[in-house]
Amino acid sequence: MARASYLEDTCKTAINKVPEVSRVPFRWTINPYRGCTHSCHYCFARAFHSYLDMGIGDDFSSRIVVKTNLVEVLRRELASPRWDGEHIAMGTATDPYQHCEGRYRLTRGAVQALADFGNPLSMLTKSTLIVRDLDVFRRLAERADVTVSMSVGTLDEAVRKVVEPGTPPGRRRLEILARFADAGIRTGVLVAPILPGLTDDEEHLEEVVAACVEAGVSFAAPIALHVRSSIREYVLPWVGRAYPHLVPLYEELYGKRAYAPKAYQQGLSARFSRIRDRHGLEPSGFRRPLPKPRRQEQLALAV
Repeated sequence: MARASYLEDTCKTAINKVPEVSRVPFRWTINPYRGCTHSCHYCFARAFHSYLDMGIGDDFSSRIVVKTNLVEVLRRELASPRWDGEHIAMGTATDPYQHCEGRYRLTRGAVQALADFGNPLSMLTKSTLIVRDLDVFRRLAERADVTVSMSVGTLDEAVRKVVEPGTPPGRRRLEILARFADAGIRTGVLVAPILPGLTDDEEHLEEVVAACVEAGVSFAAPIALHVRSSIREYVLPWVGRAYPHLVPLYEELYGKRAYAPKAYQQGLSARFSRIRDRHGLEPSGFRRPLPKPRRQEQLALAV
């Protein structure tokens, strides 16, 4: 991987509205960084780097845009009469706890702001750095609905090192989730992405789900790999280099579509559901947020 450089910039808004057409169960997101040193080859957010006149390959994982004023802007937006305290998701594009968060601390600042305003949050990451902020998540959980999730697509270290080389091992991620669960914070795992021909077999899925139970998580949800047209030119050639024997399968599944065919997804879902039900995990991590904070409370905290 190329050595990372950090491009400091400012943002006009911190809370982003999700387009209605998106297949996600949340309406608002916060992203402190653009680009990601986790270097996950399948990441759909690679496409966003092209909007900055940067490449979706090495540039995405080595030229990271840092929104240095994000916390200041976020606090202003949370205090605005126009903000109703709706549920916010973080970690939906690039990882808010990627390596540079250790230096910039923007994600910690954002969670502190959400705690001050009692604003519901769901956090998704692959990073063990999140444990640094356990104290802030505890404080937020006292005032609002909060869920901390990890993305763990496989526990096979040989696969992880090829597919997402900048991430910590899956078992280390689960160890961190166990600490959040022990602190009384709702936790879960997105088993994602599940990679056809690599991690979609019964043995792989059973291993991940069993480890989730051991970590004390509440839910586990599977997501099969999807390859949007905007990153297909990167992902499919990468598959050819890393796993040439899988090229015919990936061409069949993703050559002309972003999502695997319905028959494949239904088979995967049924297989995963049997395993998950056997272990007693919930099927989904999304819950409607707690009632919105009263405006009077927000104003008092903003003083």
